[in-house]
Formats: sequence, C-alpha cells, structure tokens
Amino acid sequence: MRRGEAPDAERETMATPMPDTLACISWNIHRGRGNDGRVDPDRTLDVLRNEVWHPGTDALFLQEADEEAPPHHGVLNTSEIEAITGLRHVQDDPASRSGPDSHGFLGVVVYLHPDILVESVRLIDLPRLVCPRGAVMVDAARDGRRLRFVVTHLSLSQMLRIVQMRRIGQHLGGDDTRPVILCGDLNEWRPWGGFALSKPILGQAFHGPARATFPIRRPWLPLDRVLTNRPGRVEDLRVLDGPGIRMASDHRPLWVRVRLGP
Repeated sequence: MRRGEAPDAERETMATPMPDTLACISWNIHRGRGNDGRVDPDRTLDVLRNEVWHPGTDALFLQEADEEAPPHHGVLNTSEIEAITGLRHVQDDPASRSGPDSHGFLGVVVYLHPDILVESVRLIDLPRLVCPRGAVMVDAARDGRRLRFVVTHLSLSQMLRIVQMRRIGQHLGGDDTRPVILCGDLNEWRPWGGFALSKPILGQAFHGPARATFPIRRPWLPLDRVLTNRPGRVEDLRVLDGPGIRMASDHRPLWVRVRLGP
C-alpha cells in the first residue's frame, strides 16, 4: 500500500466508474508551500502522485497553483500533472490564464478527462481588496451531456464573498439548464454556507455536504467545497489524508463523486 492510501475496498469504490457521474478532486496547494514553511513544488507533485490522485477521477481542480504576485508564474509542472493523472490541462490557451507564465487564472487551474469536450473557458475577475481572486468557468460536454464547471478561490472576508458569489451568479445566468459543479476554496467556515452560497445571491440553489479541510493537521473548518445545482447531487465526498498531505499544504484535498441527474 502506498503512503496515505485508502483501504483496498475504498479505493476500488473510488476507482469504479458509475453511469451519469463525475469523480473530481479539489485541492488548494498553497503555492507549493508546505506545513513546514518550505516551498517545494516537487514535494507537492510527489504527494499528488502518491496520496491525492485516485484512478478513475475525471477532473482535478487546483487553487493557489500560481504565484500571488504578478506575473503569476505557475507553481507546478503541468505536463507532469497530465502524466500523473491522464487528464488534460484545459487552459493551454494563454487567453484562459492570467498570462503566458501562468498555469491558471489567479491560481485556479482546471484539468479534465480527455473525453470531456471543452466548449469554452471563461475567466471571472472577482472583486477584492488585497489578494487577487478569480473564477474559471468551463462549459463542456461528455457523451452528449452538457455540463458546466465553476472553480474559484474566494476571499476570507464574508462581505467580499457575498459580492464575489453575486458576480459568479450573474455569469451563471438563468437560461442554461446544464448541471453546474461549483467548487474550490470557498473560505466559508459555516456548514450551512452562509448568505454568500445562498440562492438569492447565486440565483439558484446549490447543495453539497460540508467536511472540515482546514487547518491541515486537525481540520475543523469546511473551507473547501464541491456543490452542485439540481437535479445533480454530491453522492460521495471524502477528505483525503496522509503524511504527505499533512506536510504539503495547509488544506486537505477533497475527492467527490457527483451525479449529474437525468
């Protein structure tokens, strides 16, 4: 058994494809800065390979995967992530990143299974006071089923989160019936989601369990979330753990299985 591996039966469940579902991983990698204060992107990649990645996963969403200061250099090796996961970096076009040296948009990076056809990638610049914040919206299709991913990293401020989610809600619109997977480091500590994650702000209701992911050693705050609108639902959600995970970042990663609905 590799370091940090789940028991065989659990890993088999996570690796087994299920009809009309998507398996996703979301992880704030803290720009490669570990719990020991050392910046070591190679260690982050090693932990992704040995403890975070699970075969059968369809999507990988990273936050804080670019440097915070302009020109927002990418932290990890995208080609190596593609080799580890078999997924495709969907932001290969510089227009879908913060700049030519970035891997994502303000730290948000999306990898998808090659059989997921990407229709468009939109960048949403979010209001902020100090730290840059953004969201990446990917419209896609799989086996003829249209779907949408919205990956973001929200502010620590409750009032700013409300404004940021309102901006995201405006981009969601009300005329598109495709299921939406909304995820990332939402920095919302209240299990019920607060006003920022409510229907009046987003324009539609999103649902999903809250599991503690922060701080890394003894999590008690559910800052990282994976949510979906109806008729989709989060069927299985697990907070990943392992000795490398506890050292490589300040957040634990999430693995989820989302049923897309009829």
